[in-house]
Amino acid sequence: MVSYFFEDTRFKFNIRRFTNRWLKAVAEAENHCIGEINIIFCSDPYILDVNIKSLDHHYYTDIITFDYCEGNILSGDLFISVDTVRDNADFYKTDFDTELNRVIVHGILHLIGYDDHCDEDIAEMRAKENYYLDLRKNLS
Repeated sequence: MVSYFFEDTRFKFNIRRFTNRWLKAVAEAENHCIGEINIIFCSDPYILDVNIKSLDHHYYTDIITFDYCEGNILSGDLFISVDTVRDNADFYKTDFDTELNRVIVHGILHLIGYDDHCDEDIAEMRAKENYYLDLRKNLS
């Protein structure tokens, strides 16, 4: 089950059922299933505080993923800064919804086990993101 929360933001996310169906399809395509996933939409100051307190990282980011998976059951917390997602959408010259969906699936891919610490891993992660963004378009 995917649950949605909002911390220090007025952002509204109204496509929960469709997103849940999409994330279930992503998990199944990767031979996993959805357990308990919390997606927490928040502000830049909120995610900075999480980043400092939990990871001792003193910078803003678009997403922080906490992995509680067991076996092939995906469980975790995805903290997503809607402020940084909006800034990144402008920077990468894409629309906000596409960038937000990229960040959401990026967090899910981390729960599945993909990493993005070296160039090769980053390329694989980006390819997977693009693949699952296309899958999302085909579900609608």
